This record gives sequence, C-alpha cells and structure tokens, in this order.
Amino acid sequence: MTIREMAELREQEYFSPYASLSIHTRGREIYEKPCDIRPVYQRDRDRIIHCKSFRRLKHKTQVFIKPQGDHYRDRLTHTLEVAQIGRTIARALRLNEDLTEAIALGHDLGHTPFGHSGEKALNEVCPCGFAHYAQSVRVVELLEKKGKGLNLTWEVRDGIRNHRTSGNPSTLEGKVVRLSDKIAYINHDIDDAERGGILKEDEIPLEYRQVLGYTIRERLNTVIHDIIDNSMNKPDIIMSPGMEKTIRSLRIFMFDHVYKNPKAKTEEKKAINMLQQLYIYYSRHLEALPEEYRELMNRGESQDRVVCDYIAGMTDQYAITKFSEVYIPQAWIVQA
Repeated sequence: MTIREMAELREQEYFSPYASLSIHTRGREIYEKPCDIRPVYQRDRDRIIHCKSFRRLKHKTQVFIKPQGDHYRDRLTHTLEVAQIGRTIARALRLNEDLTEAIALGHDLGHTPFGHSGEKALNEVCPCGFAHYAQSVRVVELLEKKGKGLNLTWEVRDGIRNHRTSGNPSTLEGKVVRLSDKIAYINHDIDDAERGGILKEDEIPLEYRQVLGYTIRERLNTVIHDIIDNSMNKPDIIMSPGMEKTIRSLRIFMFDHVYKNPKAKTEEKKAINMLQQLYIYYSRHLEALPEEYRELMNRGESQDRVVCDYIAGMTDQYAITKFSEVYIPQAWIVQA
C-alpha cells in the first residue's frame, strides 16, 4: 500500500460523511497517473503554491492602492488568511483540509492589479466582460505553464469558480472557502482601514460590535465558532440567522464607509484609466504582447480575452512600468 493510499484510507475512517473524499474526485480533464505520496487535492494545492500566478499575488493590491506602510494586506496575504480560516473550519467539521486549502489558495489567482478597481476597468473596456472568479479558473485551466494549465481536479476548479457571494459551490469545502473569503476581507479591511485613518473602532455601529466583538481577534473567533456550531454534522455550511444578518449589515457598512471612501480611493480613477489605456494599446498592437499570449490567439482564443489575460496577470508595479513605457516619453520619466 502506498503512502497516498494510506492517506486515502485515513480520510474514509475519520472524515465526516459529508466531506469530499479524495478517492471520489470527479478527476482531471487530462488523466494523470496518481502520485504515490499525495492524494489528489494535496497535489492540487502544491501545484497552486508553485505556480507563477500565486507568486505575483504578493504585488497586487487588496483594497488600498499603494498604501504607505508595511502592514497593509495585499492579495497574497488575503489569500493566506482565507486559507487559514478555511482550514480551521474544515478541520473542526472533519472536512477535507487539502481541498479547502487548494480552493482558498487558488480563488484569487485571476485578480487584476489594483484590486477591484482593476477588475472594474477591464470589465468596462472589454467587450467580453471581465470577472476575477472566472479569470481565476481560466488561469488554472489555460494560462499557467504557458498555455497548458495546471490540470486541477474538478472540485478545486468548481470551488474557485463559485467563491463569489452569489456562487453555489458543489462541495462543503467550497462552501467553507466562500464564507472564509468574506470573513477574512471584512475583518482585515477593518484593520487596514483603522491603520489608514479611514475608520475608528468606535465608528463601527455598536449593534454589530455587541454581536461580533470589539477587536479583530474577537470578531474572527465569534464568526468562526458560529459557523462550526451551526454546520456540525450537517450537509451544509451555514451561519445562524442572527450572525448572517449582522455580517451582511457590516459588509454594507464597509462598502459605504471604507470601500467607497474617497481617502481609500484617491488613486482609483488613475488606476482604472491606466489599465484601460493599456487595454487599448495592446488591442491595437498585438505584436507587443509576449509570445505565449500571441500563441493563445493562434490557438483560437479571442483577441479581447487574450489582451485581458495579459493585463490581468500584471502586478501593480509592472502595470505602471508598461504604462510608462507605452505612454510617457522617456525624457519625462524622473529617474529615482
């Protein structure tokens, strides 16, 4: 018996009857011989961690564009926080931690530079539209490994595709990530907003703090416990009605007071304009795209989508650099 087979046997003996067993996967689009050490979802997690798109997340905006400080979240630290929350819930409920972590680590691989501002920019200018959750799936199915993709299991791709608020993941592990994403960004965005002087703790409505707690630590602990208590031994991942209502109200509060706050969005219009101008430029100068993207068009992918692929894959700084190269005369660029 291989190490992998022993691990699969332990899953069958220990996991909840509602967990996703590795042996029950719907598989990969292209068959691969099983690893002798790792079950399929652990293998998927490893592939995501080692891919280029994952590494680029450390240089992509979460909420604050070019914040002044070392402790603001970026897209990578957000991803890691989602993964950790997801693993905590999955372990408590005896679900598949490897599947949960793989979905969490891959859920934002398709995010643009400059956060949701970048997503908005591409969605407005591209005739095909743009949504980061769909782009994340495109990254793992096609764009990684120079057009070969990562060949992940169906369950991981389903969880990535459905992590958005309106999504409906097919596995409980996917449902865990969907809620963990919301829990992570609401709480760490409060922390970043306080650090940036946009929000004070006592400005959060008292009715929310009385339910959730008065610190980031207390709020995370409260919500995670609520999900575990209400989902234990059930075929669904849910919050209590009161907790769900409070989280929904707090999310609305965050949109009104943080995400739409002029201080948090002072650079947003510039970022949107920059990415849209890059889209226009590369649409008119396809020869300027890297070879691997031009090859995608040779394989039948649409020009609009491939230009989006290239821009969405950029880090914040790389997008700024390419914009400067394209639109700003070199003599005008002040050397550092």
